[in-house]
Amino acid sequence: MGEYVALLDRDPRELDRLLDTLTINVTSGFRNPEAWHRLGDELASLVVGGTSPVTAWSAGCATGEETWTVALMLATALAGRGQDPDPSSLRVDGTDVDPSAIAAAAQGRYPASAFAAAPAGMLEGWMLPAGSLRMFSERLRRMVRFEVRDLGRDRPPATGYDLIVCRNVLIYFERSVQLRLLEQFADALRPGGLLFLGKVESVLPPVRRRFETVDGRERLFRRGA
Repeated sequence: MGEYVALLDRDPRELDRLLDTLTINVTSGFRNPEAWHRLGDELASLVVGGTSPVTAWSAGCATGEETWTVALMLATALAGRGQDPDPSSLRVDGTDVDPSAIAAAAQGRYPASAFAAAPAGMLEGWMLPAGSLRMFSERLRRMVRFEVRDLGRDRPPATGYDLIVCRNVLIYFERSVQLRLLEQFADALRPGGLLFLGKVESVLPPVRRRFETVDGRERLFRRGA
């Protein structure tokens, strides 16, 4: 172990290799469809028009499928209310600690199977053929931005979010870090904003006082006033 620590100290490339080995980038669009369907029921409360854009943060987004899922759902919700989605009405931030995963996410190119669970018709106009892959349209890409950010050390990229999605990430942190991150999520959400966690995650006490439970089974919470 001591020899390996010494190697990490003298070779930054080894640190990158270690990080790539330890981080788990298994994801897909609309993973656990029933949970995303439940989130969709609540999006009307977020998409209310006005001059400020609807904003969302996909934290620990791996190769980006989750981030693009959030963008698709919000863009569809805006269009359903008669608003033409553009960067003035919607912004979605995707962050992850893994630079290679973020680089892949920013390309927005995936096999069709990556979004096979999308609701019928939702991809039309937003995801286009790109050789053997499919690529998100330039229009949607202008509403999404990706950034390397370490949840364990860095602050949220912004505040006043309408929605924060962080699914199956908290389980990899010890309890003290989970509590700190949940407090940061509460601080980064606007009052009434939504927090969407993974199936085996939840808002822990004492942070629970800052949230109302929207759906305990699907791990959907609303920040209080």
